[in-house]
Amino acid sequence: MAFRKKYQKVMDLKPDLLVLQECENELKLKDDLSSLNYNQLIWYGKNPNKGVAVIAFNEVNIEFNEDHDESIEYVVPIKLYVKDRDINLSAIWAMPHRESRARSYVVEIWAAINYYSDLFEKDSMLIGDFNSNAIWDHKRKVGNHTELISFLNTKNIYSVYHQLTNSEHGAEKHPTLYLTKNEAKPYHMDYCCASHSLFGEDTTIEIGRYDEWIELSDHMPVIIDHIG
Repeated sequence: MAFRKKYQKVMDLKPDLLVLQECENELKLKDDLSSLNYNQLIWYGKNPNKGVAVIAFNEVNIEFNEDHDESIEYVVPIKLYVKDRDINLSAIWAMPHRESRARSYVVEIWAAINYYSDLFEKDSMLIGDFNSNAIWDHKRKVGNHTELISFLNTKNIYSVYHQLTNSEHGAEKHPTLYLTKNEAKPYHMDYCCASHSLFGEDTTIEIGRYDEWIELSDHMPVIIDHIG
């Protein structure tokens, strides 16, 4: 929310690529971000105050994938170009589905990865607020978190956090969300999943700390270096 008022702390990280959820539309962003010298800004949403934005800098370029099925709203397919690599990017904000409660949250991502299944045969990344965790698997008969991750694994796509920390899904030690900004309500809900071919020996991941970021958002930044 109101990213144009918060962006400087994020820009201090010197990003090549930003994937932002609950972000205001490009008309509100562009005036305030014009000094950032970004390459492209892609925004998708139904509410001008809340959508998904992807911003590319430096040697990274992005292009909206016109194959987007708008019935799968907030799993937005993007063509990502990193130097000489062509990568399939899914920018994700899982949320309640406007028309079908059964299609809400992780089930919407499940629908998307099945619909876009062929795209995941190439180098791919899925980044964003999945609003899911294996601790809630019992709430979904089809397309729960574990099924989602297992499907991606068959495509050689893995959660960067879990690969690098050797953690099991549902047993994460680093929260990405503090519900209602309450430090006593920590959850791991935000992910970057990437093709194994994009990992390198110097790939790292860092989750922002509560005391450094909570004034800006209840979600902590997931910061990944040297991937792709």
